[in-house]
Amino acid sequence: MSNTEERDLGSQPLDAILNGWQLDNHDVVEASPQQLTHKQLVRARNGRRLTLKMMIKVARTVNFAVWGRLDNEEREQFIEYFPKHLFNYSKGWDADQADPNTALYGVIEGRKLRADFREELGL
Repeated sequence: MSNTEERDLGSQPLDAILNGWQLDNHDVVEASPQQLTHKQLVRARNGRRLTLKMMIKVARTVNFAVWGRLDNEEREQFIEYFPKHLFNYSKGWDADQADPNTALYGVIEGRKLRADFREELGL
């Protein structure tokens, strides 16, 4: 097995989840509290093997990107994402586990980050 095969793991669940939420890379990077870059996010979506620290950074940023677009009632239903939900090579990954937030997918369509959330992030 070559190094490329070990590092490139194909499209990740992260990609399907972001597509489900109708979030593009810019929407996610914009909500990053830790300056996640477009290049890092593209690598994550395309299956480039990431360190645990980077997987946590991506998961946290995805949560912020969604959370910042939900109203208070919707936030109560939202289940936070962890690396095991977003990466098929992460410890705890279960191929049979469906995204618990699919019922909320359509609610953020066309929404921008809430003003109060942008202020919290210092944007």
